[in-house]
Amino acid sequence: MDVMRPPRKPCSGNGRMEGQWTSRGVRNVAERQVVTVVGGGLAGSECALQLARRGIGVRLYEQRPAAPAPAHHTDRLAELVCSNSLKSLREESAAGLLKWELDQMGSQLMRMARESAVPAGGALAVDRDAFSTMVTQAVESCPDIELVREEVREVPEGPCVIAAGPLCSERLFSALCELVGTQHLSFYDAAAPIVDAETIDMDVAFSQSRYEDGVGDYLNCPMDREEYDAFMEQLLAARRVVSRDFEETDLFNACQPVEEVARKGHDTLRFGALKPVGIVDPRTGRRPWANVQLRPENAELTAYNIVGFQTNLTWGEQARVFRMIPGLEHAEFFRYGVMHRNSFVDAPRVLDGSFAVPGTQVRLAGQITGTEGYTEAIASGLLAAVNTFADLQGLPHLELPRTTALGALVAYATNPETDPYQPMHVNFGLVPPLEGRRMRKGERYAAYAARAKQDLAACLARREDLFVGGSERL
Repeated sequence: MDVMRPPRKPCSGNGRMEGQWTSRGVRNVAERQVVTVVGGGLAGSECALQLARRGIGVRLYEQRPAAPAPAHHTDRLAELVCSNSLKSLREESAAGLLKWELDQMGSQLMRMARESAVPAGGALAVDRDAFSTMVTQAVESCPDIELVREEVREVPEGPCVIAAGPLCSERLFSALCELVGTQHLSFYDAAAPIVDAETIDMDVAFSQSRYEDGVGDYLNCPMDREEYDAFMEQLLAARRVVSRDFEETDLFNACQPVEEVARKGHDTLRFGALKPVGIVDPRTGRRPWANVQLRPENAELTAYNIVGFQTNLTWGEQARVFRMIPGLEHAEFFRYGVMHRNSFVDAPRVLDGSFAVPGTQVRLAGQITGTEGYTEAIASGLLAAVNTFADLQGLPHLELPRTTALGALVAYATNPETDPYQPMHVNFGLVPPLEGRRMRKGERYAAYAARAKQDLAACLARREDLFVGGSERL
């Protein structure tokens, strides 16, 4: 393995140079071994920046633009290919708690996500172009990171983190499967279309967040009963890219194509992505029969994502059917929805608690481990960096309490009793139950969050050796 010349100072993750850290648990290494990180997505970018901040040399491989991926549109790092939402900010929710935990551990991509945020009510949504540009600039300007634009076809030698994502190339995934000795699993994933804001009829669409009066962060396209019935009829009859006989069991539930959800029943969408509760149509003063929401894609509000409309329809059918939505009759699409392969390993049987392949220097991170979601990918990248750093320093791995959002997700994903293993978002169903009296859901979730915060604080205080003097320095 090549050895990179030690830089004078470690990279901060935002392009700035910071002074050398010292901590009683960290050894100075005159000649550092390079850690290879494969994949410049959310997990790989976070991992590379975290290793660099700890003074570790990183060689980050990203196959784009040399080998374009089917769901990507740019060559920037950390490009979001599905929704632009990182979900709830409420710390009494599992998604919001995970964000809080990442902030405490010094996540670089979470900081950039907040800096590139667009209005989204109680959720954290980002301007995807601004976010990916910010991440790319941080990586390219970091002297500890060498960014290599080429496809990796074999498992690298030496310490490495494979964060190739759900669109991992066939050759690399085959090599990885050979390493772990198991057959890969795969399912289909889908992305929603994005429309030009100037082509939305604002005489019909209106701004309102659910349950809130006045102007809100979402655009709403209300449907009456006849409009909904006509839309459902055409949605179910529309042509799809993948024939109807593809394995429905291979569809990940959280990203089910809208037309597949519609097949489950006539009112399924009206009680799901098109639910009208908490919305009042200003033209009628009443709740609509169904309601399509559009979320802003950027801070300039020039593009909107059709919420919940991941789809496998042909592009022509998307234009025809989705223009039946009131307010979108003349919509122009910046991007049509797409469907793509999404692969992951059987983590409970091939990875240890640090997401490493036992007996090797290989660690996995991101969606290839089966942890599903943007924030979860960032979290796994951070954790991979911390534990790879621990390996290089001869320190014990970081074991997060199961009471934390991330600790519970890791425990689920690496527990051999998890069978069958399916992709999972962070959720409070994974954390240990509370003892004592029964609580209502909101009260129980608040108690989960309070317990997690206390336990994580104690954990980080014990492991300052991995956080170079404390998480606040990161």
